[in-house]
Amino acid sequence: MSLMKKLMSNSKIKKTSILTESEVFTDKDVIQTSVPMINVALSGKVDGGLSPGLLVIAAESKHFKSSFALVLGSAFQQKYPDGIILFYDTEFGMPQQYFKQFGIDTNRVVHVPVTDVEELKHDIVNQLNNINRGEKVFIILDSLGNLASKKEVEDAIEGKSVADMSRAKQFKSLFRMVTPHLTLKDIPMVVINHVYKEIGTMFPKNIPGGGTGAYYSANDIWIISRQQEKEKGSSEVAGFNFTINIEKSRTVKEKSKIPITVMLESGIEKWSGLFEIALTADYIKEMSSGWYSTDGEKKRRRADIENDDEFWQNLIQDDKFKTFVQQKYSLVKGE
Repeated sequence: MSLMKKLMSNSKIKKTSILTESEVFTDKDVIQTSVPMINVALSGKVDGGLSPGLLVIAAESKHFKSSFALVLGSAFQQKYPDGIILFYDTEFGMPQQYFKQFGIDTNRVVHVPVTDVEELKHDIVNQLNNINRGEKVFIILDSLGNLASKKEVEDAIEGKSVADMSRAKQFKSLFRMVTPHLTLKDIPMVVINHVYKEIGTMFPKNIPGGGTGAYYSANDIWIISRQQEKEKGSSEVAGFNFTINIEKSRTVKEKSKIPITVMLESGIEKWSGLFEIALTADYIKEMSSGWYSTDGEKKRRRADIENDDEFWQNLIQDDKFKTFVQQKYSLVKGE
């Protein structure tokens, strides 16, 4: 018996295998969204997407956090007609209509209201222990930042005002237990989180709340910022330009900034964020101030190109363009 076979036969772990044959790495599921730059934020590739594991989306209030989670949930249900969304709700700010706006079948959403982190931990660990690999489940927690500990609740009932030192420990415990199941059972989990300002620096940055538990366990952490998009020639707000700041990723270069435009009337601009990349890669050429060309001859306004579905559909299928995007954003350069 070779040493390799000996070590494998001696292992008491059921899923022990040769690395090249490990289902943890070789059979990784990818859920592709309809918005190429969201796929880039998730994987570094326009035709990539969400993988199993933990994604934390953190931002201040009204920064499209929950909506990003629903975009991913919709893509999951579209890929898997029998897929179930397990929705842990602590804020109760996402009614059925929110899900329906993103094309989510609410008959395939299990709603679990939770009031403290211990209750969440006990339920989610029980669920994960009873889910088998191959059963399609997508988990959303909205939100981590708004979740109290049991001790915090009990102290409030008893009229105590002492600081709660148990909350961060409970979060660490939660994610220690959850994270292995997500990868081994091919389950994506999106956690919505709040942010707070860093203390003691001249230019404080946003820090995800809840301690280090989610930070260490997450495959990806997004911190969302935004700017208003005004109506042309008006002070009226027409939408928002969100930026996905890659705080942590196992596949995308950290500190990358992914722009996503959301209009109040029409929702997410599907091709948002691609124009500047195509310009840099010479697929779009600037002819004169405010005028561009996609064929080297005909002058077109930027807005006309941004709304040209045929142009972008062809471009994101172009192998050279896909390689250009991957080299710009991805940590993993090719297969």
